[in-house]
Amino acid sequence: MDFNYTDEQNALRDTLTRFIAKDYGFEQRRALAKSAEGFSRDHWKQFADLGLLALPFHEDFGGMNGNAVDTMLVMEAFGRGLVLEPYLATVVVAGHLVRDAGSTAQKEALLPAIAGGELMLALAHYERGARYEVSRVDTAAKADGAGWKLSGAKGVVLGGGAADTLLVSANTGKGLSLFLVDSKAAGVTVRSYMTQDGARAAEVRLDNVSVNADALIGTQDGALPIVERALDYGIAALCAESVGIMTALNEATLEYLKTRKQFGQPIGRFQALQHRMVDMVIATEQARSMAMMAAVKADSPDAAERRRAISAARAYVGQQARFVGQQAVQLHGGMGVVDELNVSHCFKRLTMINATFGDVDHHLGLFSDTLLAA
Repeated sequence: MDFNYTDEQNALRDTLTRFIAKDYGFEQRRALAKSAEGFSRDHWKQFADLGLLALPFHEDFGGMNGNAVDTMLVMEAFGRGLVLEPYLATVVVAGHLVRDAGSTAQKEALLPAIAGGELMLALAHYERGARYEVSRVDTAAKADGAGWKLSGAKGVVLGGGAADTLLVSANTGKGLSLFLVDSKAAGVTVRSYMTQDGARAAEVRLDNVSVNADALIGTQDGALPIVERALDYGIAALCAESVGIMTALNEATLEYLKTRKQFGQPIGRFQALQHRMVDMVIATEQARSMAMMAAVKADSPDAAERRRAISAARAYVGQQARFVGQQAVQLHGGMGVVDELNVSHCFKRLTMINATFGDVDHHLGLFSDTLLAA
């Protein structure tokens, strides 16, 4: 298998590296996190101009025919800058749901709007008490004439506060179904809040929300496998983002070891600290290999193979991310936990990633289940 990037992928990575260095400095990010929306609409428009929002979609719908490896490059660069814009929620998770399961009319209406930066989506799926059980949904959808009425509550909806349209999963009697719901429709309540890492999520409540028959995505009672696949894309993207953050932590820690002096010399000259720095780099490169495997397998049509590879990658990257984050904080000493340094923000983001779409223990369990079922 050829793991070299194409010329187009290298160009994309270089462009994003320049963007992060020029327009997404640490102080700029802190200001954005404290703003009303928690991200920049101007940056979102720049993403559209660069083609990032169109990346995974077919060219018939204004896309660029990209794959999960292309998304990996974007998410790794976003990790280095701790990017706040809801790319994961809109493009990676919700965008793939529409791409893979939407009707032609739905794709024509939604995908070009996403690609142009005019529409933001969010998947409202997880509920309180469900932990990471994707199949556990109490929100109900009842037939109402030619349409449906939805009632229930969704928790920690990533990007939910900025979303124009929500993709809501609901129990329709014999399984799960997925519906497009206007976030400002009657009966919809969205409460947005800042998470520990400076990003945004929302609590969503639906009280007898009416939707038309054409709001159904895919088949009735058949949403579970398409939601699982979209979440697999999201997990692979988070693995790549973690690698980007770990790389940034390594660079910051190495620079600190070169400049911080104790006993009249840089602390990087002490062999014990050199060994810890080497361990951090090795952990990051091993995590990068697993993130690449997750990206390659994310496009696999074999659900069992895809889930096994992505759960393995998610568990391993999560373990290594925790290690690198802890080492970076400890090697910075007291400076590692102050708000004025990006090290603490990187560690917070890694911690939040490790709790998103299943933690390490959850994915270790899924991986072992796939081995036993084989």
